[in-house]
Amino acid sequence: MKKILTLISISIFGIGSIYALVRYMKLDSFMFAWALNFLLMLFTQTFIETLKSPLTSSYYNEQKWERGGKVYQRFGIDLFRKLLVLIGWEKLTKKSSPVGKNANALVNLLYQTKKSELGHLVILVIVLGFNVFVLFKFGFLKSLSLLVLNIILNLYPVFFQRYNRPRVIRAIKLSNWR
Repeated sequence: MKKILTLISISIFGIGSIYALVRYMKLDSFMFAWALNFLLMLFTQTFIETLKSPLTSSYYNEQKWERGGKVYQRFGIDLFRKLLVLIGWEKLTKKSSPVGKNANALVNLLYQTKKSELGHLVILVIVLGFNVFVLFKFGFLKSLSLLVLNIILNLYPVFFQRYNRPRVIRAIKLSNWR
């Protein structure tokens, strides 16, 4: 019961915060797009951490069309990975949650990829809704900052997790084989 109340509280506080953001910022500004994404990241991460779902859906399995990650490479995932290293994100994540060289650490990393993907996917859909609204209300150019930030901050991280997960699974299988 306590968990349900906590999840409801997180949702209410998140919706209230987004309402305040919509009320006091211009929806067609870059700062709104930036603040919306990071506010959603905060609440989505908190919600998923509290939920503690095992995330065992078949959605997380590699699909036939994804085999080898070629589709993600065509969309420039390697450039995105280089960008993460360039801005220091890779160092920051390795420092905050280092990956050990054992099967348990890899299983944890696998779970983290699922949580991250779920969070970014939820945010992607919510921001896309705002993007469509701003597109129709203010026009394409005014909605561009929402679109670009949504692609960089949410779509590519989903691609990144889907690209990396099969590699983590192979590493788990190899570590269990020894």
